[in-house]
Amino acid sequence: MNAASPSAIAVPAWLPGWLESTWHLLAAYPLLLALVIVALGLGLAFLVRGFILFWGLKITARTDAELIGKLVRIGAGVAALVVAYISLVTALHVLPVSEKALSVTTRVIVSFLVLQLIRSALKASHVALDILGKIQDRFALVEERTLPLFDLILTVVIVAAGAYSLLQIWNIDATAWLASAGIIGIAVGFAARDTLANLFAGFFIIADAPYKLGDYVVLDSGERGEVTKVGIRSTRLLTRDDVEVTIPNSVIANAKIMNESGGRWMKYRIRIQVGVAYGSDVHQVVEVLENTAKDHSKVCQDPPPRVRMRGFGNSSLDFELLCWIERPVLRGAVAHDLYMAVYDALNSHGIEIPFPQRDLWVRRMPESDNTD
Repeated sequence: MNAASPSAIAVPAWLPGWLESTWHLLAAYPLLLALVIVALGLGLAFLVRGFILFWGLKITARTDAELIGKLVRIGAGVAALVVAYISLVTALHVLPVSEKALSVTTRVIVSFLVLQLIRSALKASHVALDILGKIQDRFALVEERTLPLFDLILTVVIVAAGAYSLLQIWNIDATAWLASAGIIGIAVGFAARDTLANLFAGFFIIADAPYKLGDYVVLDSGERGEVTKVGIRSTRLLTRDDVEVTIPNSVIANAKIMNESGGRWMKYRIRIQVGVAYGSDVHQVVEVLENTAKDHSKVCQDPPPRVRMRGFGNSSLDFELLCWIERPVLRGAVAHDLYMAVYDALNSHGIEIPFPQRDLWVRRMPESDNTD
């Protein structure tokens, strides 16, 4: 280490003339000068943070205070952090240290600054996505089901930019690292092809959106339940038995999905098959079935229940009661109530519910064998 003489510490060009004498006085004691610079830098960082918080929160007071406030606080923290690190580097340059030690220490300090900036950028990206997700009329693409995809993309971009900056700070050639990463990526791709297939399928599911959280879906493999989580690797369904089933996205991406909560609305139509005896008053049957459905509290009145005659069966006149319920998960319970209510209503009106019957015609009785 070579001690620097007071005259070696040049007066900064930005320093006012009336402070030059003070600078020369402090320059005689480099450690004291460094401490003064750090103290002034920390004080300036505190003022910058307070200024941004005061005016930032005041300007955004009429918007979503919680999320915008988080974003303003992150920005104020970043500004104060940059000012504080600049003061550290400036103080380091007035100390009597060798060029090599100065270079290494400066790179270490800047590296810590980059790591802090990466952390702040990740927090800011999460908050920004939450804000965009709430502005449905302008950013409809960013919503709850697509947040994991955008979050992953922003995380990869921020971390990659930070890693590249660190390599540049330490004068490391990134070309060799990128080549090595390509070879390693090929090896990992072959070793984890199932996992990668699930990840890519998760991206396509999030982008295509065949279902969303809360939808009631049925897969061609037989799984049926409410979607409780749409992840990058898998999708979770909660069955009617309160059992959560985790299905890999690669399986769902290649499966036929019936979304019972899709369409123009979330309502679901149920069908009640009813057979009445030949000779019944068909107009009365229609009226009884419609009134039975209208009297049920969980049957929607818009669209109203309707009855259709479907044909002439072998033993009955076949009718079908069509009505809507609010959620597909109610299908089993409402169908049970309607079947019982229809049975009671038909009995109370004297309308017979037939069952299959067969008539046996005997053309000739067998001759009896009288041996007595």
